[in-house]
Amino acid sequence: MKQFKRGIERDGSGFVVLMAEEAEDMWHIYNLIRVGDVIKASTIRKVVSETSTGTTSSQRVHTMLTVSVESIDFDPGAQELHLKGRNIEENDIVKLGAYHTIDLEPNRKFTLQKTEWDSIDLERLNLSLDPAQAADVAAVVLHEGLANVCLITPAMTLTRAKIDMTIPRKRKGFTSQHEKGLEKFYEAVCVAFMRHVNLQVVKCVIIASRGFVKDAFMQHLIAYADANGKKFTADQKAKFMLTHSSSGFKHALKEVLETPQVAARLADTKAQGEVKALNQFLELMSTEPDRAFYGYNHVSRANQELAIETLLVADSLFRAQDIETRRKYVKLVESVREQNGKVHIFSSMHVSGEQLAQLTGCAAILRFPMPDLDDEPMSDDE
Repeated sequence: MKQFKRGIERDGSGFVVLMAEEAEDMWHIYNLIRVGDVIKASTIRKVVSETSTGTTSSQRVHTMLTVSVESIDFDPGAQELHLKGRNIEENDIVKLGAYHTIDLEPNRKFTLQKTEWDSIDLERLNLSLDPAQAADVAAVVLHEGLANVCLITPAMTLTRAKIDMTIPRKRKGFTSQHEKGLEKFYEAVCVAFMRHVNLQVVKCVIIASRGFVKDAFMQHLIAYADANGKKFTADQKAKFMLTHSSSGFKHALKEVLETPQVAARLADTKAQGEVKALNQFLELMSTEPDRAFYGYNHVSRANQELAIETLLVADSLFRAQDIETRRKYVKLVESVREQNGKVHIFSSMHVSGEQLAQLTGCAAILRFPMPDLDDEPMSDDE
């Protein structure tokens, strides 16, 4: 996603000028636009003109329209977003209040204006603008003297750091210079890794080299993290995968990603955090039902008692037509985060999101059992 301009005020109102660059960006835009928002974009309008003799002719004209959105239709196959609404800025071609449908697609610039940009909107906007935040996989390919630290997103590979150092050769009886050079090299790669790779976000880290360089680097990295007060947890250590590569150049990453064991591991990283959380929730429902609840009323009540450890929310709830419905889920997410709870927002395009939607789209794993919650109605309708 490309951002040309942003003008969001302190009260939350404002606009952004954006352009989708790939298919995934269209999904983000679909989740950003809601009924009542204002879209300004170039579009084609059929204009019918009548001559003095009474004959009519029609032609298609390019024009810039500003529309207040009344309905949203997303076609994932064609990657098109159809936004129907009334024109709110009169021009020579379209009357004020006339209906028009604006079609948004990749590489088409548009302006999105909202009366309120809430925290979920801004989080999604920033996520779409910074592909590194969406990177599921980090990779370090290296050989003695050369290393590339990369982040791999579903759409591209981003090189975050390249370390190229000359290491003195081994000489008979004089290995100390070689060892010192290696120490400096490993130290530089460790610094770059810790700066550019966020282990809270990344779900798999591939370290690839020829020989035993990868094993030596892994030992240095663990020691470096310990020395700097950023000791790896057992879960973080489990994310690392050591494998063979022909060199430390970036192109060697292609052959690494194609190996069967790496390909199998990467297939599991997509939406891995969400799937793991949902499986844990379903398991608790059968083993410890007093720690697993779903439905807004139950989850909100648990939140009031500061009991939520993990909140599971379907993104479809943030696309609700009713502003109050969306607002209450935004407040719930913000509240859980303030209490240091984890929040997983599930995509309705993923199987795990569809599963959660069948459980009202809102569920929580609690820090401690709350048997009294069962006595409360699950929804306002009951």
